[in-house]
Amino acid sequence: MEIKYFEFAKYLIRFNRQVYLDHNATTPISDHVRNKMNQALKYHYGNPSSFYGMGRKSAGLIEEARQNVANAIHADPYEVIFTACATESNNAALKSVAAHFYPQKKKIISTPIEHPSVMNTLAYLETQGVVVEFCPVDDKGRVQLAELEKMVDEDTFLVCCILANNETGVIQDIKAVTKIARARGALVLTDCVQALGKIPIDVHDWDVDYASFSAHKLYGPKGAGALFVKQGSPFTPFLHGGHQESGLRAGTESIHNIVGFGAACQEVDKLLKHAGRIQSLKRRLIQRLKEIKPDCVINSPEADSECLPNTLSITFPGVENSGLMGMLDYRGIAVSAGSACSTGEDTPSHVLKAIGLSDQAARETIRISLGHDTSARDIQYMTQVVEDYLAGRISFVNMLAPAQLNETILFNKDMFILDVRPPDDRKRFKGLPNAHEVNPLHVEQYLKQLPHDKQILVYCPGGGLSVMISYYLKAKGFKRITNLRGGLDAWRKRRSDLYEKYAGQNVTVLDPDL
Repeated sequence: MEIKYFEFAKYLIRFNRQVYLDHNATTPISDHVRNKMNQALKYHYGNPSSFYGMGRKSAGLIEEARQNVANAIHADPYEVIFTACATESNNAALKSVAAHFYPQKKKIISTPIEHPSVMNTLAYLETQGVVVEFCPVDDKGRVQLAELEKMVDEDTFLVCCILANNETGVIQDIKAVTKIARARGALVLTDCVQALGKIPIDVHDWDVDYASFSAHKLYGPKGAGALFVKQGSPFTPFLHGGHQESGLRAGTESIHNIVGFGAACQEVDKLLKHAGRIQSLKRRLIQRLKEIKPDCVINSPEADSECLPNTLSITFPGVENSGLMGMLDYRGIAVSAGSACSTGEDTPSHVLKAIGLSDQAARETIRISLGHDTSARDIQYMTQVVEDYLAGRISFVNMLAPAQLNETILFNKDMFILDVRPPDDRKRFKGLPNAHEVNPLHVEQYLKQLPHDKQILVYCPGGGLSVMISYYLKAKGFKRITNLRGGLDAWRKRRSDLYEKYAGQNVTVLDPDL
């Protein structure tokens, strides 16, 4: 009896284990950072622009943090501009350089695996007349340097190349990229957000002109970014107003966030020392996943020198990533399908498409990103859950095919239809009749309004977001959960007759405050 109870207790502990494997999306704040930020919040609230003692002290803290960031990236302090995030840093650099050179020079060369903050800014610059061309990458995401050399010409004013990709972890040879750009007089911007704290950074040795960074990727706070601008490289203020940041970025500084960024950079050397152990854990993870599913495909470069030590992109043929991620979340494990800045979209990742994956393969791919506190037990637990799921030993959320969603189900009094589409999609398309709309980012606020005695049919635009929410509802004790496979998009195409006849009828918007 005692042995059975012990085994049951072990199962409960294992079932409730929390394993965070999405460190490329964000990281928890370290104790050192939290302590420094708390001190700044409590004691150093003076405006850094004020000349009295409290203001001077706040200004001193900012300069101390600037020195810490500069040390971590091997720059001079006056080359570091604090921003609100890396997205702002990328926007500021791209738009500033374009404003300086255009229309005398018209071309930017980039890669097809950049972060959305770069890709979308480049798309905007195209509407302003800038010519944007993308250098191809190979099946592991490595920039084809020979092609880059052919593409950079006298009309090119900027080469934009991410240092380490956030989805696959592939590391580029930035020094070689810079050499090619310099031969034609072009400047270089590199997004270093995912690399800081994982591999050594030396912006001076690489001879880049601009580099972007973010605090929350290395155990610092959200809301703090930095932009390196090489001395002598052109830069026009992105925000206009006061004199802050040497007149290059107006607005009263967020002292506690900047202090937190500086504190995080003080621990960069410590983080780099964890790289070998993390790399070893990733190798063990890859080996175990290959044993579980021999036909899995590793999209990340497997050579240590070509990939971030913590990052793994892996495709499980025949296994939809939405269902797998939903089950992992149900078991307390956090992974992702790609960039956190694309969450909620059902379209395949542009990064995975760029390295040659089909739409279907991209929807069968997950990203696993380890942290400095990830343990061997975490990896063991995660892989065991994956094995149980693929072997069918874990109960699945019921799936309803689009063709099966007929009038009988739509108007069944025992059916509660839950619409978890993002607001933008609701503006574009009418939803299922008799549906109850909720904000998908705050589903937990609506739990009291959901019936336990009815079948709940969950749907989103493409079927990915809804399956994760379906597993979340199962974890919260709702037994009768069904997910609409392919979402509203698939149902509109398969049953266009019913969509035209009933869409948007009798829709209820649930109030999260009830």
